[in-house]
Amino acid sequence: MTRNGRYSPGEAADRTGLSLDTLRYYEREALIGPIERLPGGRRVFTEGDLAWIGVVSCLRDAGLGIADIQRFTALLRTAGDPASRVDFLRERRAALLEHMARMEAALGVLDDKIEYYGARQAEESASA
Repeated sequence: MTRNGRYSPGEAADRTGLSLDTLRYYEREALIGPIERLPGGRRVFTEGDLAWIGVVSCLRDAGLGIADIQRFTALLRTAGDPASRVDFLRERRAALLEHMARMEAALGVLDDKIEYYGARQAEESASA
């Protein structure tokens, strides 16, 4: 760690579990940052940057695309109405719940097939 809770790009990558390329990409796409730069141009990440990267990672894990996260980031960077942020998050939450329901249904189908073919395999083994 550098002085005062500031991290080099490598340390930021280690702490977030993301690659340096991913951190650069997120910055280029305005999902994070702007990241402070030292006089030589080297990036320096703060605790706040790492916390926001965690939020971005969570949103990605929730299935939000780059465009969605850019939109949310833009909403946060403006002094606009907080209701628009809440609406955005509620819409994404509803979409995630729908996706989870489809995944649960798919798991049910897989479980049924596993049970069916497992029973057939047991029958074949018993008759052999």
